[in-house]
Amino acid sequence: MAGPLIAHINLARGFRGGERQTELLVRGLAAGGWAQRVVVRRGEGLARCLADVPGVELRQVAGNVLAAALALRGAGLVHAHEARALQAAWLNRLGGGARYLVTRRVQQGPRHHALNRDLYRRAARIVVLSRAIGAAISALDAALAWEVIPSASAGLAATPGRVAELRRQSGGGFIVGHIGALVDSHKGQRQILAVARETLQCAPDIGYLLVGSGRDEAALRAEAASLPNVRFAGEVRDVGSHLAAMDVFLYPSRHEGLGSILLDAMGFGLPVVATRVGGIPEVVSDGSGGLLCEVDDVAGLTAAVLRLHADAGLRERMATVNRARAREYSPAAMTGRYVNIYRSLLPGAVAAST
Repeated sequence: MAGPLIAHINLARGFRGGERQTELLVRGLAAGGWAQRVVVRRGEGLARCLADVPGVELRQVAGNVLAAALALRGAGLVHAHEARALQAAWLNRLGGGARYLVTRRVQQGPRHHALNRDLYRRAARIVVLSRAIGAAISALDAALAWEVIPSASAGLAATPGRVAELRRQSGGGFIVGHIGALVDSHKGQRQILAVARETLQCAPDIGYLLVGSGRDEAALRAEAASLPNVRFAGEVRDVGSHLAAMDVFLYPSRHEGLGSILLDAMGFGLPVVATRVGGIPEVVSDGSGGLLCEVDDVAGLTAAVLRLHADAGLRERMATVNRARAREYSPAAMTGRYVNIYRSLLPGAVAAST
């Protein structure tokens, strides 16, 4: 290892897109020889996922801001990956600790109050995943400067036998898939159920596969009980195989910073039907890589699904566009952009070949 210590901090519960992106960055930096510490909430998924990364010092803390701030001591630079982590980085800095940068991953907020303004004003750099998130930062304080570094595709793999099995389980028809936390106020899965009702009679070969879990899972399952064309897979490990089994990816979010799962879906050549919110239009090219609709426009979402169902040529053209687009969002590209920031904040920093 060489160079000053980079301390990442992510205190999120569970393991969602932001934690996957933190993992991808840590792995990319480890491959390049950077000295790293990762401060995480004790017992959460990120700690388990990073346990095998060579040369990374993993510190698990209770999750309170003070304990997390103390775990940052001795770092040359702190990288905060979510809101509570930002508070810990700020507190560490106030106590004489290292400078920090923050990656803002969500579109909603931050709330407009003095503490949040100071948290961001003291940051050495502010990174956002999309211009939509940047606009939220500017609304907090118009003087704040930010830069866009999008999420990376996860480079997921699929197992052919498993893909065939999943297609058989779904009836062997046309599969419209969705992967995300089952939280309707965010990911909008009730719109998927509404689309499923609309297509049940006119296109009975279309099946809807929802992958993931969350606070609305029981309610959504109950609401879908009368829909034979809807199946819930729950949490899965083989996300790549599930994506490979799909024909179209449906992502009707009500708000979205970027939606990193979209990059993975595009990497598998899936045409996307999504809502025109947040950073989604910055990733999905409406008309060439997918079809975008307004939130709760069930008629529009249904028409988009039926259009793709009926037009194999359009699906293939979108697949070509999306595979090429997804290659622009590689983990190596994301890591390289963060390395440039680290080096600008740590003159003389040396890390191997990243």
